[in-house]
Amino acid sequence: MSRINHQVRLAARPVGEPRSTDWEHVEEPAGEPGDGEFLVKVLCLSIDPAMRGWMNAGRSYIRPVEIGEVMRAGAVGRVIASRHSGFAVGDHVSGSFGVQEYCLSDGRGVTKVDPAAAPLPTYLGALGMSGLTAYFGLIDIGRPEPGQTVVVSGAAGAVGSVVGQIAKILGCRVIGIAGGEAKCRLVVDEFGFDAAIDYQKEDVRKALREHAPDGVDVYFDNVGGDVLDAVLLRLAHGARIVVCGAISQYNSTEPKGPANYLSLLVNRASMTGMVVFDYADRYSEGVAQLATWRAEGRLTSLEDVVSGGVAAFPETLMRLFRGENHGKLVLKIAD
Repeated sequence: MSRINHQVRLAARPVGEPRSTDWEHVEEPAGEPGDGEFLVKVLCLSIDPAMRGWMNAGRSYIRPVEIGEVMRAGAVGRVIASRHSGFAVGDHVSGSFGVQEYCLSDGRGVTKVDPAAAPLPTYLGALGMSGLTAYFGLIDIGRPEPGQTVVVSGAAGAVGSVVGQIAKILGCRVIGIAGGEAKCRLVVDEFGFDAAIDYQKEDVRKALREHAPDGVDVYFDNVGGDVLDAVLLRLAHGARIVVCGAISQYNSTEPKGPANYLSLLVNRASMTGMVVFDYADRYSEGVAQLATWRAEGRLTSLEDVVSGGVAAFPETLMRLFRGENHGKLVLKIAD
């Protein structure tokens, strides 16, 4: 059977915000699996802030997407043809399949998922890389203790919402920082944070004095910029900062670093970067714990699912940088 594969490829490296001219829309035959391969029909794409960094040239924690290459993306899909002993037709799978309708795979980096246990988009969110980032970043680097104060920026997003819920499970007081009244209500009412700060309307530093009078023990940073600087001035002795992302800076041509970093010295605090790929050999541990909490009703997953073909990818990506998503942003491209 001849299948046409629609793809989105990187056409140019963006300067500032990505533009429509930075992408090329391509059609090519989907191909058939050879020995030890299988063909995946991609159903849902993970839309992540990290994608903006992958589009830049230069050294990073992962090689950049090259010009002319299919845009990298995590995804879930269904096996529709197989010559691989470990994957059968009908299996649902998760992997880095890219922004395209079909993907040939040899099984490396691919895991099976169960749509009866959770909706497929959840395997891109709370039970996927977003959840694993929250789990390992908070527990291994943040090392929260019961009764401590944990602050999370990007608290209504895919990673931040899970971080706050895990911190609550571990017995911490949790304060979320988010943009807009609707997101702040979501953080408290849906995700169970103790308080939320609207950085669009409030003075973050002043609000932290109110909500964290004894200082911040753990700060999980997804935003960077001015919010990071405000939290730096409210650290408790021995505080740990987890640097997960800096979405406020990704499209800036002149990124702003922390001005208040000497607070790390004064408070004997630490600021550590984390990349979830470093925990690949422990993914099963993380997924098992996250799934258990979800089954117990202690962990809520929220997926913001946008329907459209792969051609909708560029505009859907920009929703992240406009702050329009609530929870994990997913592009559904097929049923």
